[in-house]
Amino acid sequence: MPELPEIANRTREIQENLIGKQIASITIIQPKCLNCPPEEFQASLNGAVIQSARYKGKWIFVETTQGWLLLNMGMGGEMILTDPQHLPEKNRLIFHFADQTCLSVNFWWFGYAHYVPTGQLDQHEMSAKLGPNVLDLSPEEFSTLLSSKKGQLKSFLLNQSNLAGIGNAYIHDILFFAGLHPLRPIPTLSSDEIARLYAAIRKGLTMSLEKGGAWYELNLYGQKGGFTLEDLVIAYKDNQPCPSCGTPIQKLKTGSTSSFLCPACQPLDNR
Repeated sequence: MPELPEIANRTREIQENLIGKQIASITIIQPKCLNCPPEEFQASLNGAVIQSARYKGKWIFVETTQGWLLLNMGMGGEMILTDPQHLPEKNRLIFHFADQTCLSVNFWWFGYAHYVPTGQLDQHEMSAKLGPNVLDLSPEEFSTLLSSKKGQLKSFLLNQSNLAGIGNAYIHDILFFAGLHPLRPIPTLSSDEIARLYAAIRKGLTMSLEKGGAWYELNLYGQKGGFTLEDLVIAYKDNQPCPSCGTPIQKLKTGSTSSFLCPACQPLDNR
């Protein structure tokens, strides 16, 4: 599933490669991914020129001269910039540009391509409920955000309405870097621990961000991300020794997901 490192890189690639391109036509193979009838989606964007791109959480906002194209890759997928002669075998949408290039979009599961008219972006319910991009917050803003929250730490960080961008791929190493147990109650965190968590989030996400994202995701050019399984520190490495103390990494059921942690470096009891 793409998270902030992957979405931020796809947004940058769109900004670098698609600005100024005009949408000549749109082939729709999977109408279920749209938020309006296919004919309306096509009519709204045909002839539009791409002007800019930004992201929030897992949503990519592509601004055009005729409104917004919103893309969400759901559980994963590919966006490939190519030409009509080299289209991937699998796709759900194809944006054909006037310069004879194409953007092929393939969703594995639950992807979205939504059209939003100019001036109505704040009315798009699925993206409007998202919290701020986690890397956009200052240390003070992050501390203030946590100060009034209750519940367990991992659940809070994964809730996209609190903070947008962290998912279950990167959360394990983030909490390890911070020395915090995933089930720690938020009100028990000290100011020093909150500062450590802020730094750990930036470290955990930036490591992948700078390498183009995870190895199981493709960029706009069809190349795999450079952040590999070997770059993970403790995530998905149960029973292997902790790189800090040698204690076996533990896999623990935490709510609807599993967590990987070092029980010595990340004790639940903070005393």
